[in-house]
Amino acid sequence: MRSHYCGEITEQLVDQTVTFCGWVHRRRDHGGVIFLDVRDREGLVQVVFDPDTVDAFNTADSVRSEFVVQITGRVRARPAGSENDNMTTGKIEILGKEINILNKANTPPFPLDEYSPVGEDVRLKYRYMDLRRDEMQHNLRFRHKVTTQIRNILDQQGFLDIETPILTRATPEGARDYLVPSRTHQGSFFALPQSPQLFKQLLMVSGFDRYYQIAKCFRDEDLRADRQPEFTQIDMEASFIEEKDIMGAAETMIKDIFKQQMDIDLGEFPHMPYSEAMSRFGSDKPDLRIPMELVDVAEFLQDIEFKVFAGPAKDPKGRVAALKVPGGAELSRKQIDEYTKYVGIYGAKGLAWIKVNEIEKGVEGLQSPIIKFIGDDNTMKIMEKIDAKNGDIVFFGADKETIVNEALGALRVKLGLDLNMLTREWAPLWVVDFPMFEETSEGGLTAIHHPFTAPSCSPEELKANPATALSRAYDMVLNGTELGGGSIRIHDQEMQKTVFEILNISEEEQREKFGFLLDALQFGAPPHGGLAFGLDRLIMLMTGAESIREVIAFPKTQSAACVMTAAPGEVPAKNLREVGIQLRAKETK
Repeated sequence: MRSHYCGEITEQLVDQTVTFCGWVHRRRDHGGVIFLDVRDREGLVQVVFDPDTVDAFNTADSVRSEFVVQITGRVRARPAGSENDNMTTGKIEILGKEINILNKANTPPFPLDEYSPVGEDVRLKYRYMDLRRDEMQHNLRFRHKVTTQIRNILDQQGFLDIETPILTRATPEGARDYLVPSRTHQGSFFALPQSPQLFKQLLMVSGFDRYYQIAKCFRDEDLRADRQPEFTQIDMEASFIEEKDIMGAAETMIKDIFKQQMDIDLGEFPHMPYSEAMSRFGSDKPDLRIPMELVDVAEFLQDIEFKVFAGPAKDPKGRVAALKVPGGAELSRKQIDEYTKYVGIYGAKGLAWIKVNEIEKGVEGLQSPIIKFIGDDNTMKIMEKIDAKNGDIVFFGADKETIVNEALGALRVKLGLDLNMLTREWAPLWVVDFPMFEETSEGGLTAIHHPFTAPSCSPEELKANPATALSRAYDMVLNGTELGGGSIRIHDQEMQKTVFEILNISEEEQREKFGFLLDALQFGAPPHGGLAFGLDRLIMLMTGAESIREVIAFPKTQSAACVMTAAPGEVPAKNLREVGIQLRAKETK
């Protein structure tokens, strides 16, 4: 039906006859001459119809936006002064000779040009229309280019593309599973995989040595801008490797993608221990573009009477930290109140501050309601430790260490973005030396990553000091976003049982949920490890999109629903009976 895509018709085809198909993007009537901009996935081309070609002119006069058309015409250079350098086809136009309306279209629910603001709920309801917009076409085509390059890179490195099951069984990986009832085994359920973790480990036991998969994964958890109930992972696993090997392969891949797709050199990826990241930035995925750090000041506040500071300063699980904001003294009280409300999201009870007006005058040159509570001497010692300068503002967090880290860590990022403090465009790093476990609210231990992560010690040392044990895990971070994470896995049955015991997973539960893995570890499992990237997050960062919904063809809303298909939906009682399910009556308010 066509000889060329719209976006491929350039000045090299002048004086040639071409046939192309697409959607009418815009129609204009200029004094008896009709202009149509016609669009397909490759771009947009301008077509001119004049009254000399009567049938084609009359047909062109009848078309409207989003009509599907087939056009044949002659390529000619645009008149001098009318070229459009912003378009690939901007130096030519088509003199239309024939036009065939392949399908009519109703008036679109919203304009499809990039200058028309449209609510996301409307865009998602008519997603098939939204995907026609240039921005969405670009994002999904870019995604295709990246995944194609990923496959080529991993193929060259000897990784095999192997699919793993979508219907599996529930495993404890930190989020709720999506459950699928079985008709043939009534009362039993499959689970959609949160990751291919166990299967890729079994592939290593099977001797495939290097595996990868661009895999669909599912997590029934609360959503935010970079989360979806179903998402895509670039999943990798390799045998007979150490951390430096798999991290090196992953780092090379990401560098190559940025270089080829965006002509950006990410440079070296520094390594930072987890403890350092939390201490300096309050986050295990620090944004190194922002030149601010958290500084501990508890040493000056342990003996004061002001319990808001003294309590956390003396508490082994507490923290008192300062965040110096260069030039922040210009913030108004209203802005400070807004930042106070912001840190409240993370559990902070307030946000103390000191403005530095004239540091050379001592406390007389400072402005704050808290100086009288912490004392002049302590205040100046803190100012000296953080190297405060005129024009700065210093924010303080005092609470449990986790709350201070989350609140001030998030505030640091927000201030850095609000005040345009970014020092560079891209800042990659590896965060390493994660703890094996973290304490739960009930006082037990849970795995920081997952229970198949290898510790950096022997089973005996792990049993003796589980709370302080480090893991052989690593996360790749870019601009404050976790791109991917992985670890060297446990390949020894004794070590795997030790980890399960520390996590209070009984032998009965071990056999029930992981018996197949424990059995496999008895038959010569090689040392192995891997890593999984969030493809959606990667594309979001590379395209500058505000959320991963902008780089997924048919995403869910933040309530995990599809407004286009009205999913999830109710199922007839007959279908429920077939799988042995009876719904409880909905509670009425």
